[in-house]
Amino acid sequence: MIPQSELVNAIRHYKPQVDEDLVNRAYDYAKAKHSHQKRASGEPYVSHPIEVAYKLTRYKLDESSIITALLHDTVEDTDATLDEIEKLFGSEIRTLVDGVTKLNRLEIKSESSKQAENFRKLLLAMSEDLRVLLVKLADRLHNMETLHHITKPEKRARIARETLDIYANLAERIGMRRLKEELQDLSFQELYPEARESIVKRLEFLRKKGRTKVLKAQDNITQLMKEAGIEQVEVIGREKKPFSIWKKMEEKNIAFEELSDIIAFRVLTHSVADCYAALGVIHAKYHTIPGRFKDYISTPKNNGYQSIHTSVIGPNRQRMEVQIRTRDMHEIAEYGVAAHWSYKQGAPINTDGKQFRWIRELLEILEHSEGAEEFLEHTKLEMYHDQVFCFTPKGDIIALPRGSTPVDFAFTVHSQVGFNCVGSKVNGRIVPLKHQLKNGDQVEIITAKTQTPSPTWERFVVTGKARSEIRKFIRTQQRNEYITLGRAILAKTFKQEGHDLKDKMLEPALGVFQKKEADDLYAEVGEGLLNRNQVYDAVFHTRKSEAAGLKNPFTLAKLNKKTAKPKEFAMPIKGLIPGMALHFAGCCHPIPGDRIVGIVTTGKGITVHTMDCATLENFSDSPERWIDIAWDQQGQDEHHVGRIRANVSHETAALASIANVIAKEMGNISNLKITNRSPDFFELIIDIEVQNSRHLNLIIAALRSKDVVQSVDRV
Repeated sequence: MIPQSELVNAIRHYKPQVDEDLVNRAYDYAKAKHSHQKRASGEPYVSHPIEVAYKLTRYKLDESSIITALLHDTVEDTDATLDEIEKLFGSEIRTLVDGVTKLNRLEIKSESSKQAENFRKLLLAMSEDLRVLLVKLADRLHNMETLHHITKPEKRARIARETLDIYANLAERIGMRRLKEELQDLSFQELYPEARESIVKRLEFLRKKGRTKVLKAQDNITQLMKEAGIEQVEVIGREKKPFSIWKKMEEKNIAFEELSDIIAFRVLTHSVADCYAALGVIHAKYHTIPGRFKDYISTPKNNGYQSIHTSVIGPNRQRMEVQIRTRDMHEIAEYGVAAHWSYKQGAPINTDGKQFRWIRELLEILEHSEGAEEFLEHTKLEMYHDQVFCFTPKGDIIALPRGSTPVDFAFTVHSQVGFNCVGSKVNGRIVPLKHQLKNGDQVEIITAKTQTPSPTWERFVVTGKARSEIRKFIRTQQRNEYITLGRAILAKTFKQEGHDLKDKMLEPALGVFQKKEADDLYAEVGEGLLNRNQVYDAVFHTRKSEAAGLKNPFTLAKLNKKTAKPKEFAMPIKGLIPGMALHFAGCCHPIPGDRIVGIVTTGKGITVHTMDCATLENFSDSPERWIDIAWDQQGQDEHHVGRIRANVSHETAALASIANVIAKEMGNISNLKITNRSPDFFELIIDIEVQNSRHLNLIIAALRSKDVVQSVDRV
């Protein structure tokens, strides 16, 4: 456990005027409150908040953040109260502790909705004060470091997945690269231990083999800078982290040996002018690799990150990535928002999270989402993707996830622009609304006041905000249609019995079916969730209820739940008429997550192909046979067969190793065929039952990390 004096000294190191008395009182208070508690490791519980506080000193945070870290578990896990904390430490710390306090007391049915609800609460808290997020991230980091003490493997996996999906992405969003990488690596170690170990071993081999080359490249770049008269330059060689390598192998569909930027070089300069001068020197000396240049100095990322990235053919014909930035930019790249902490200049601290555009956008999504789980789905979309930078006609920069379309652009500019979007121009040329935008595109949105969002837009938009707004509109539109239909159905039923339907007449039925207003009842009748006769019986208490076996009409709601017809098996494809014959093409094996198209086939109905299937060329002259379809997200619980081709070393236990990897990634081999043999290698075609394309890509990436696998690709 870190001693009290060491924690205070760590703060004093970057803030000499630290309020030592306040920090010491918080340390003693936490120690007293947690005195009878132990962690899963057997250590005193207070060691956890002290470790969290000490981690925050790395980012030079103020006393309020450090004290919040010391006290963040006292309200939930001890008899401490927020009023007591306010009395002892002030209202600011009370607010921060309240924001960070864990939300385990929420009575949520499923684990996924619990995670979603916790994230929703975290977002609201951090929008008021960003320090809440910083304390929460440090708390999660220490929990991940001690995760191995939890005995249940499924609980460890759930915590690691949540860390990877949410907290690592949040750390990246506020620019805290080092913290993000630590969270990713600890999660990777828990979720994919074999893949991580394989990558670490290969990195160790490369490190020993290439150390001389790395040092030589560093010396070459340093010498070039000196010869060009660029002073105060520091050149650093940095190895990519195992998780970063794994993600690149998965996303770019390449093997470990094909990665060109395992080692990246950082050139730290004194000024922005020196950055561009250094870039000129490197490009003059080495051949550049097309498409690998990015200038984040003139166009910073949303999290404030600034740097120039370029890839060149360096000494010994080796491809190498070079990042060029000033030392101030480097500090921001490492520590993100913490590097901006304004107490360094003696100014008041600006902790308002709403100043960050991405937080404002997430809050907008929160307002429009139907529930916590839908909100979590949209925010994951918002956080996962790399970015492209596009321009409005006036020259303003709009940052979007990679793969975004003009519809995403329109909703990002303003919700109303998205609602009224009818067309778009990219670089002066009219393009379809599903056109994927590229870096540097100038986008002009064509609008019409009468236009409303099309349900088909949801198939190709990628931003959480656009999808949330479209779904909200569809829900409202559908509800209005159900209300109109339900009112007509009930009016006809009531008229047949000699009554004119009025909203006030339905008040008895509102109580029976637990609805707030008549429109709720109409909507359920229109959607087919309620039977019109049941509603009539609930209003007039007729004998029809007794004929159905009901002694009391107020048991109708219970009967409705018991006798409701089971839901029909969900069709996995949207865009088809129910009852149409459907089968999946054997040439490309489409699975959920792939972009797909339907082809009308005589005698077979609809055949589903992936959009990049070579067979589609045969139908290029028959556009009338093409049907616009997409996967239904709600019908993806079933398994689909994906096919891969693997070239494997001809050695003992190679096949067992492959089967083991697939099983560990929750895939199931449904068919396996050896198509080619040689003394050194053999080629396999493997059919694997998976949930979606992401699941299959994870399996492919895991296979690529094994030494016995020379190559593996999807067929």
